[in-house]
Amino acid sequence: MTAIEKPEARRDPGGPPIVVVRHGAVVRLTLARPEARNSLSLAMIGALHEAIEAAGADRDVRAVVLAAEGPAFCAGHDLKELTAHRADPDKGRAFYERTMKACSAMMLAIVRSPKPVIAAVEGVATAAGCQLVASCDLAVASETARFATPGVHIGLFCSTPMVALSRNVARKRAMEMLLLGDMVGAEEAAQWGLVNRVVAPGKALAEAHALAERIAEKSAVTVAIGKRAFYEQLEMPLAEAYDHAAEVMVRNMLEADAEEGICAFLEKRPAKWR
Repeated sequence: MTAIEKPEARRDPGGPPIVVVRHGAVVRLTLARPEARNSLSLAMIGALHEAIEAAGADRDVRAVVLAAEGPAFCAGHDLKELTAHRADPDKGRAFYERTMKACSAMMLAIVRSPKPVIAAVEGVATAAGCQLVASCDLAVASETARFATPGVHIGLFCSTPMVALSRNVARKRAMEMLLLGDMVGAEEAAQWGLVNRVVAPGKALAEAHALAERIAEKSAVTVAIGKRAFYEQLEMPLAEAYDHAAEVMVRNMLEADAEEGICAFLEKRPAKWR
């Protein structure tokens, strides 16, 4: 496995909000606003959206790891930035609409990316930060990680985080998080389905990369077909989901990598993905 260094604390607060590092077929995107607890400013949202789309379009990239600098993974929207726009002539309405639409588009870009995205969570992930974790395909959390949708405490219900959260955890668990706003520990988050694995403090990044490298060994076209079909069928009635999945299986069977993979399995040899 490739040696993975920890993200170094960015010394220049005016630097890029996202740091992109390539490790073979895996790209790591690091949220780099530790001085603001990696809150999602409009600039951060735009940079992350751009980086996700660039990774998705790169044929040499097979998986993406999403990490963060500093003690917090992501504290949600940048409340200072949002509050500053209350002084606008429209009391901030246009900026709030722009921010929420941009954030939703970025979250959708993660789901729609043909490359699996894996969150490596050390520290807290709250509000839109919790939404970010829920939007990723997989998530690894440190034992000290914490998750919450605490908007109810400040008079701002976490409505957009609710969309991703309610598609990851059971309905009553989601409502508990949304209505109480309490912190949820990593072990509970794993039991509830928000994260896949819990590891020792400081090990989330290495574990996320290990998962990414295992995915990178698979057929890229097969993974892309499967990820897209997974999210499409989730929104369908059962019978429609089966019809759709059957069509996907037929298309997948006709791909060169499926032919190669099946032949390699029958011939008891490693597959050579095309």
